[in-house]
Amino acid sequence: MTTYNKADYIKYRIQKAKETIQEVEVLVENKFWNTAINRMYSSCFYAVGALLVKHGIETTSHSGTRQKFGQLFVKTGKIDRLFGKHYSDLFEKRHKGDYNDFFDYDEVTVRRLLPFSKIFIEKIDRLIEAD
Repeated sequence: MTTYNKADYIKYRIQKAKETIQEVEVLVENKFWNTAINRMYSSCFYAVGALLVKHGIETTSHSGTRQKFGQLFVKTGKIDRLFGKHYSDLFEKRHKGDYNDFFDYDEVTVRRLLPFSKIFIEKIDRLIEAD
């Protein structure tokens, strides 16, 4: 059985975040709007997970990850509130798109969120590298 250290896990999660945000581009090209939102959220979730692990914080749910991110990084000013709002917005949109029947996102919404999601991941990556 292979074991991984904390640094390996953090590196893996950031890489996963970057790969997943690239998947979103393919989904956008093919007009899979709800799936694009899902993967956009997942890419940011992976990045936030890496940040929390970097600081020795463990969570067991998406809600817990969101709560700890807000409490320890947004409210303290380590991350701008706009990023916290973006992450919460994606969290809610992903949930709605995945679980609400007869609900579909549109191109405008997805294209509006994608650039900021890319910036979000890069911001988290830089914060991890700076610590």
